Amino acid sequence: MKKKDRPRKKAAAAVATTPVRPWLYPAAFAGTVLIVFLVYSPALHGPFVFDDIAFHVPDYAFAWQSWARGVRPLLMMSYWLNYQISNETFSFHIVNVLLHAINSLLVFFIVRKLVGKATLAAAFASAIFLLHPIQTESVAYIAGRSESLSVMFFFAAFTVFLYRRQETVSWQVAVTIFFLFGLALATKEHTLVLPGLLLLTDYYWNPGFALSGIRRNWRIYAPIALGAAGGVAFVVKVLLQSRSAGFGMHELTWYQYFFTECRAFFVYLRLIVWPVGQNIDWDYPLSRSILDHGAFFAFAAILLLTSAAIYYRRRYPLASYGVLVYLLLMAPTSSFVPIKDPMAEHRLYLPMIGILLVVADALRRLRMDRRKLAAACAAVAVVLAVLSYQRNQLWGDDIALWQDTVRKSPDKARIYYHLAFSYYMHGKCQDALVAYAELARRDTMDHNRLVDWGLAYECAGQPDEAVAKLRQAAALKPTAHVYSQIGMVYARQARWAEALEALAQAEKLDPYYAMTYYYRAGVRVQNHDYAGAADDYRRVLWLDPTNEPARAGLDYIQQPNVPRPSN
Repeated sequence: MKKKDRPRKKAAAAVATTPVRPWLYPAAFAGTVLIVFLVYSPALHGPFVFDDIAFHVPDYAFAWQSWARGVRPLLMMSYWLNYQISNETFSFHIVNVLLHAINSLLVFFIVRKLVGKATLAAAFASAIFLLHPIQTESVAYIAGRSESLSVMFFFAAFTVFLYRRQETVSWQVAVTIFFLFGLALATKEHTLVLPGLLLLTDYYWNPGFALSGIRRNWRIYAPIALGAAGGVAFVVKVLLQSRSAGFGMHELTWYQYFFTECRAFFVYLRLIVWPVGQNIDWDYPLSRSILDHGAFFAFAAILLLTSAAIYYRRRYPLASYGVLVYLLLMAPTSSFVPIKDPMAEHRLYLPMIGILLVVADALRRLRMDRRKLAAACAAVAVVLAVLSYQRNQLWGDDIALWQDTVRKSPDKARIYYHLAFSYYMHGKCQDALVAYAELARRDTMDHNRLVDWGLAYECAGQPDEAVAKLRQAAALKPTAHVYSQIGMVYARQARWAEALEALAQAEKLDPYYAMTYYYRAGVRVQNHDYAGAADDYRRVLWLDPTNEPARAGLDYIQQPNVPRPSN
């Protein structure tokens, strides 16, 4: 070796073996929490959006039995507990950010173990995971908790596996991993790949593994295989019942989805390297055949990448392992099982650990002064933090978020619904009407959309158009809700007879719908029928004890100074 190369070798060795004192871990985690809260601060008061509204929010107030019997019981329990503390979005966002901070710490320990205690490389990988803007959909998006919570249990199980004291897995370690695996599966189904990750890890890092390694570690592989089999059966059951995923989707076959995902694979990689053009609702074109949109070339490139990872396994073991980990962890959502949306950024939250291992391997091989290398890593982290902060500003403003999405996916119809609903919730009713018109031009208006469109007309001061849309909705699906809204619109015009007629129809359709009686109580108060109004308010509170406006209305009409009609 030439003398001039020795300092570089020593610098590289220093990067690879820098020790970390145990007392620094709590300080590092505290600093991590502070940084991540600063980066995500614009989104902490952000509203419920997208699936937050469609699937989760209505379940928060239900009894525990509703989430315990659901598809993802642990996830729904976390939302339910959040709701017991506060129904404001702030508490939901706080939990999401804390989960993300914990996951970044787990990434540090995982990478540090695999790179041979290369602390700078592990810290840099952890910082990328923490600050990369591609993670914002899994953290700033309340429904993204399905990723962060499930991955926390997944990473915790993997960490226990890596840090076991001996190559042969003890019963204590096996039970801990199996328990954490169960928690991960009860949060989201994509964590089913944990057994594959453990096998791949043993194959790469335990000499002479093969079948003998499986026999040596039967304590972990036997129960986890049984758990995985049960998980597969559960996932198949979910997919058979789902309308947005599974092999029963008539509009999207498994091979068409696979061809599409071959192309999406490289879009995901581009977003990790160059996170520009992020989108909450990608309008990604499908590949109906292997030649459509160049799917064949993408498939060939993936085969070439996989072959290179295997071929160079001995020369670059960690990078090779990282590529295969990335492919494995992407498989549940981005391979053969069709999902209605072919691209979603939150799907990178778990697989990103594979790319980080490749980055860590490259970093530890750099022949560079340690201080300069640390400064370069810090600079990259700062850039990522700034980009994440900017993205979180959109997550904190639902109108800006959907306007940005419309610009990037102008032909996707449902985006206009979410934009219109956001306008309506902020009182920008004329803008909401424009967005609903754009939606109607692109897609069929079902019952729910027509109801919301009618309420936007009412908000904009156009009651006749509002009633017309609501009656269109009632023609498609007559419900107590839509007739109660018709009654509400008539009541605000002081058209008492029409209001009472609509509310009577709502009561006939569903006598247990509380808002029917709330609106009718208001009509009766305006007509000085205080006894009837009191009965209606009491009925509301019997059906819905949390209805504070009804309680306030009842208290008001029971006051002795309320004007009474003269006999």
